[in-house]
Amino acid sequence: MKIEILYFDECANHGPTVERVKDALRQEDMTAEILEVNVRDEATARSLRFLGSPTVRIDGVDVEATGRLSKDFGMMCRIYANSGRRIGIPPVDLIRAALRQTVGGKQGL
Repeated sequence: MKIEILYFDECANHGPTVERVKDALRQEDMTAEILEVNVRDEATARSLRFLGSPTVRIDGVDVEATGRLSKDFGMMCRIYANSGRRIGIPPVDLIRAALRQTVGGKQGL
């Protein structure tokens, strides 16, 4: 399993997101390769289908279901829904659910 964390340099939520991903992996008793991808410009953002910083993808799939359908790519801050609030770091439960979904999907192959 490969987890990509896409971000840009000025993003204060990048480091906490990396830690949250590691926490989610520990809680699920899973291992994965974690790649931190620095998105440096608008052209790269579009080519990577970057939804804002930070974006977390597991095996190329966004952890947030609504993000999988979005076409709003660019150099911006990313916001995640969390219990009716909007936050700049993906909730650990969202990451854990995405991890389980990824593993479950592979077991069904």
